[in-house]
Amino acid sequence: MELQNKATRIRLFDINSPQMRAFHMSWFAFFLCFFAWFGIAPLMKVVREEMSLTKEQIGWCIIGSVAITVLARLFIGWLCDKIGPRLAYTWLLLVGSIPVMAIGFAHDYISFLLFRIAIGVIGASFVITQYHTSIMFAPNCVGTANATSAGWGNLGGGVTQLVMPLVFAFFVGTIGLSSAAGWRASMFVAGLMCALTGIAYYFLTQDAPDGNFSDLRERGLMPEKKSVNGTFIEACKDYRVWALFVVYGACFGIELTINNVAALYFVDYFEYFQQMDNVKALGIAGLIASLFGLMNIFARTLGGYFGDKFGEKWGLSGRVRWLFMVLFCEGLALMLFSRMNVLLLAIPSLIVFSLFVQMSEGATFSVVPFINKRALGSVAGIVGAGGNAGAVAAGFLFKSPALTWPTALFILGAIVTCSSFLTFAVNFSEQCETDARTATEAANAIRNSSPQPEFVGAAS
Repeated sequence: MELQNKATRIRLFDINSPQMRAFHMSWFAFFLCFFAWFGIAPLMKVVREEMSLTKEQIGWCIIGSVAITVLARLFIGWLCDKIGPRLAYTWLLLVGSIPVMAIGFAHDYISFLLFRIAIGVIGASFVITQYHTSIMFAPNCVGTANATSAGWGNLGGGVTQLVMPLVFAFFVGTIGLSSAAGWRASMFVAGLMCALTGIAYYFLTQDAPDGNFSDLRERGLMPEKKSVNGTFIEACKDYRVWALFVVYGACFGIELTINNVAALYFVDYFEYFQQMDNVKALGIAGLIASLFGLMNIFARTLGGYFGDKFGEKWGLSGRVRWLFMVLFCEGLALMLFSRMNVLLLAIPSLIVFSLFVQMSEGATFSVVPFINKRALGSVAGIVGAGGNAGAVAAGFLFKSPALTWPTALFILGAIVTCSSFLTFAVNFSEQCETDARTATEAANAIRNSSPQPEFVGAAS
């Protein structure tokens, strides 16, 4: 049963319609989750010194931070189909904020690693963001909506590289806390913001354009909860889902990896930082690392926007072709970045690499909503989990004592380039192509004929 009254355009300054409230709350919630998820990354130089962490231990921390998210994303996609994105996001934010704040109790490698693993649960927020915008926006703009909400959320990965060193500097330089207390206080603030946003999500959003899932089911406008049973298995049996699982691991998995290692990578492998004190080195390295994530402000949107445009012109196969192009270029750009050992050359190559990473992510989720609408949550969860699985696999390269980090990045670039050819496994039947074309044309006709009406249905 298809949900009705989906938005046919994105009105950024509209906060009255449930579609745009969901859009703004979902990207902001994901932004804060991403901020908290990787908030410790730019402070790892201080943590490493305090706890005397080895390269291998840091590698396990990188793996741990993204490993649990694989399972969390698989579960949260099914949960969205079951109870709706509003309640799923509320509970995730409230529960996920606890380890973010509690990591301050870590006192050695083991306790730090366990908290780092627990924090990874909050990364499942991405699936809810994509699910919520997918059911709120029509086919003519769903790729752009998904890409923009996720991109602005991913922006948290760049902002945290810039802001957390400043927050740390405030607690240490202005308040007078020690370095050990400073990073702990910084993480507590990040967790508190997530908890407050969870409360706001409950009161300011609703599940679908015409109401919450519970209300729609009572009115017979949605299938009962039991109809969700079996959708996860159904999604698992579709080989296209697993192709996209690997593809997303080759783009979002790479982004997660870079968010984890970027600041430390610049500090350790560029001579410019060698003679600086902790506060200054973290600040400058964090600023440079933030450029990678800050590209999300527009780059992921471009991936989804052009996915929609390719879809209008060449159908669903056009969306897949666009995905192949940007993912292939991402692999080449990563290999180029890995060869840069001069800071002035590394920065622009990092920016170009980031552009293709995030366009690949946007392009992926311009395809996902069309794989299986009945199992949308499960499909989004599996594909989203692929991003974290890719990051876990990449983490083993960075913990290996036999590989330098530049070599690990070059190997990853080669893997991404090869993975791009998996997009050719994602194909659609003639019926799916026809349905998507009809829905897109209908949405464009509504969009072009008159201003989009306001929709009724306040959050409850």
